[in-house]
Amino acid sequence: MPYEASETTAAPAVGLGHRMRWNKVPEVTVYFWIIKVLCTTVGETAADLLNEKAGLGLTGVSVLMSALLAVVLVVQFRTRAYRAGVYWLAVALISVVGTLISDNLTDNMGVPLETSTTVFAVALAVVFAVWYRRERTLSIHHVDTLSRESFYWLTVLFTFALGTSAGDLVSERMDLGYWLSAVLFALSIAAVAVAHFALGLNAVWSFWIAYILTRPLGASIGDYLSQPSADGGLGLGTVVTSALFLLVILGLVVYLSATRRDVIEPDRNVRQMTA
Repeated sequence: MPYEASETTAAPAVGLGHRMRWNKVPEVTVYFWIIKVLCTTVGETAADLLNEKAGLGLTGVSVLMSALLAVVLVVQFRTRAYRAGVYWLAVALISVVGTLISDNLTDNMGVPLETSTTVFAVALAVVFAVWYRRERTLSIHHVDTLSRESFYWLTVLFTFALGTSAGDLVSERMDLGYWLSAVLFALSIAAVAVAHFALGLNAVWSFWIAYILTRPLGASIGDYLSQPSADGGLGLGTVVTSALFLLVILGLVVYLSATRRDVIEPDRNVRQMTA
């Protein structure tokens, strides 16, 4: 099935419910990518922190974080427009939950990383196919109906789960280590940017490919900072790493809430993905 939707082409709102005046997701700016990578890093370190230090176990942490995510998503869906604080809290929590889904499959159920990576990739492809078939666009600049917002968050969840499994597969099975894995995924994102800006790769697909790759990039950075030096990390620990990145995220979100620099204005021609 072809996916020809463009970031700059307005799409009719054919989803469930009436079209909203405002888009429910932020404009894709440099702030977006910075916070996204930071959230993925927190997703990795916070999942490890809660699992190892809170004494809840992987299953208990999964139930707790899934419940928190459900509450925040209800708030997100009930908002009439994009709110930086609510949106990025949902992303941070879905990062943790996506990590825990992959970890549960690997650690509790013994599912090989090759299998989970394949399953999540197929599931994500199915979501994309159904989303496009129903809405005729995959652009985040048109997340302006209940249906599209539902597809958007389901897609985000699967990108985090896929990114976790794929990142673990590369760093552990290929024995690259945290630092080299981070470099590999950073170069992959750079290649996507070059393909988009220099070779004309479709903006929608450029965005989603980069979005998937930021998950293992952030996880590799988080592991490199938090894991002991004997295991190839810097030994900062999950507490320090999580707190540091959460403070940076909080600062950026407060800045964006005050300046509204990432708000997509209604009924205007939106820009293409920016690096």
